[in-house]
Amino acid sequence: MNKSSQKEAAIRVGQQITLTIKSLGINGEGIGYYKRKIVFVDKALPGEVVHAEVTDVKETYAIARLVRVVERSPARVEPPCPVYEECGGCSLQHMDYQAQLASKRELVIESLRKYARLENPPVAETIGMDNPWGYRNKAQFQVGRQNGRLVAGLYQTGSHRLVDLEECRVQHEATNEIVRTARQIMEELGIPAYDERKRTGVIRTIVARVAFATGETQLTLVTATEEFPRVKELILELRTRLPGLVSIVQNVNRKKTSLIFGDSTRQLWGKPSIAEQLGELSFDLSARAFFQLNPEQTRKLYEEVKKAAGLTGSELVLDLYCGTGTIALWLAPYAREVRGIELIPDAVEDARRNAEKNGAANATFHVGRAEVLMPKWAKQGVKPDVVVVDPPRTGLDDALIRSLLEVQPQRIVYVSCNPSTLGKDVAKLLARYELVSVQPLDMFPHTSHVESVVLLTLRGAKE
Repeated sequence: MNKSSQKEAAIRVGQQITLTIKSLGINGEGIGYYKRKIVFVDKALPGEVVHAEVTDVKETYAIARLVRVVERSPARVEPPCPVYEECGGCSLQHMDYQAQLASKRELVIESLRKYARLENPPVAETIGMDNPWGYRNKAQFQVGRQNGRLVAGLYQTGSHRLVDLEECRVQHEATNEIVRTARQIMEELGIPAYDERKRTGVIRTIVARVAFATGETQLTLVTATEEFPRVKELILELRTRLPGLVSIVQNVNRKKTSLIFGDSTRQLWGKPSIAEQLGELSFDLSARAFFQLNPEQTRKLYEEVKKAAGLTGSELVLDLYCGTGTIALWLAPYAREVRGIELIPDAVEDARRNAEKNGAANATFHVGRAEVLMPKWAKQGVKPDVVVVDPPRTGLDDALIRSLLEVQPQRIVYVSCNPSTLGKDVAKLLARYELVSVQPLDMFPHTSHVESVVLLTLRGAKE
């Protein structure tokens, strides 16, 4: 038997193993080692000794199913959600909230150690929530038929079975109520759910959104067809039973796709948007407008960005990946000029409208690639003092990192939603920059997601 097949034989599918969990993985799973191989065990917590069954073996790691906990972590708690095991929307409800915050900080530290080779990265304690429940302002639940009744919820992880979410604990109660009521009325009126295998039926998704500041609510019904049976009765019933509703919208998505929204949207009743506020800023949110899902933590996040940017009123700030312009507008009162860059034209249109609504005359928004526009402006003598980047989970584009190292703003404020790509990007920026501070923030309690606000300053820059 050669060495590699001996190694393979050391662990096999179906094998029962006992191991100690050392840390949490990026998706909230427990990480342990068996014969020097990494083993991921879902729902296992750091410090626990667990008995698990191997379900998959890869070259560098294995996956195992938790059979039982032999030695419990003091951080283990009973998940309050009745469908927690099936749903998969949250991955850490079985862990005490303070322990969640500590483990999220640990994830960020580990990533900076591993990729940026920083032994003691300057990572602060995670900023959490006083009440980590009912924080999501938007619910997007798929609709289907199960056991003869209409249900609305999320697909069970790795399956095509809908988990009915009448009462989601992380959703704001207003969105739960809208989804519950809309489902009930459609059941009563016999409006059929869309069946993607047979390609029959009407309703695909119920999207409910609440504005935390004003209490206004909006319902968007995503349908597979333009025609909508009994729509007048539906609207009448919704208005009667949900007095807080100010906007009812239909979006048509005929395509066979995992995307929620289609291209055409029409107003069925009420206003086209709901009014929301964030700090001093106000926003009109149409059915498809992007807005952060946890307004309470978003405010804290933007305050951390402002703190890291260290503005005095004389700076030119560039906000790359600016989306609908929320960060740019948050910083505008404290800067000389703010320019946002974004690839998606619709988002830039929204950002311009938001700037106008909030009287931010010193904020402009541009469609394009940051790695093209930033050096072009620098050549014209428009050089940023502070650059804010808020990239998707994949992190910064290599071309953008090169252009940052070339343009050399005094400060880079990096807003990260993925510790791994953050670590890799910081490693490259360390060529010219110093890592000053890292502030983790919990945007989505009871999930493995962690946001960080990172400050990098140019080496040798005058403070």
